[in-house]
Amino acid sequence: MSKNLVAFFSASGTTKKVAEMIAEEAKADLFEIEPKVPYTKADLDWMNKKSRSSVEMSDKKYRPEIMKKKVDMSSYDEILLGFPIWWYVAPTIVNTFLEAYDFSGKKIVLFATSGGSGFGNTVKELQPSAPDAVITEGSLLNRGTKKEISEWVKSL
Repeated sequence: MSKNLVAFFSASGTTKKVAEMIAEEAKADLFEIEPKVPYTKADLDWMNKKSRSSVEMSDKKYRPEIMKKKVDMSSYDEILLGFPIWWYVAPTIVNTFLEAYDFSGKKIVLFATSGGSGFGNTVKELQPSAPDAVITEGSLLNRGTKKEISEWVKSL
């Protein structure tokens, strides 16, 4: 097993493609954060205040359930954690993931895909979910090109 893990949540497949390229470039293991109930297109309609994603993001304490998979986090030194930006931060399902495993002493580097916004308060909002880990803002990888990803991985 490698010492690095690429963990990601992807609702539409965009972040998944980026995560797969990062894992390949970094020679890291890959872990998908999967919701117990998959998101539909209607769930992701940010224009609808009653859509699932809008409801979840309006309550920062909300924790969507995830498929709990056996993974030995103690075998990893660094976790590259990816997600789409929702409402200027990570989706709350990322908090669910961080609270489901022990990240004590780990370095967590964030990467994200976004339609236009940056990380905002993401680090501040994720830190309480993994209080004994060092979480750092990594990079927005919107274009998801092999060159962009290769350069970012080498910079780590």
